[in-house]
Amino acid sequence: MGMSDEEIKAAMIEKAIKAPKPQLYVKDFYKCDPEAKPRVIKNLANQLVKEGELMFWSSGSTTMYARPDRIKNEEGDEGVN
Repeated sequence: MGMSDEEIKAAMIEKAIKAPKPQLYVKDFYKCDPEAKPRVIKNLANQLVKEGELMFWSSGSTTMYARPDRIKNEEGDEGVN
C-alpha cells in the first residue's frame, strides 16, 4: 500500500529542503512515493504551493518548484517570483 497524501507531502517538503539545488522539477518528486501516479504527485505539489510550503520558480522556459526560503537564500529577494 502506498503512502498517504500527507506522508507524500512531508516527503516532498523534506526533498525540497535537502536537494542540492533549490529548484526541482515535478519529476524529482516522483521518488517520494514510487507507487503514486505522476498526476497525484503533481496535484500534491500544487497543493503545497497553495499552502505556501513550495513556490513556483521559472527559468524562463520551464516551471519548477522550490522552497521559498531556499530561493531567497540562493538568489536574494529580487530572485523571488
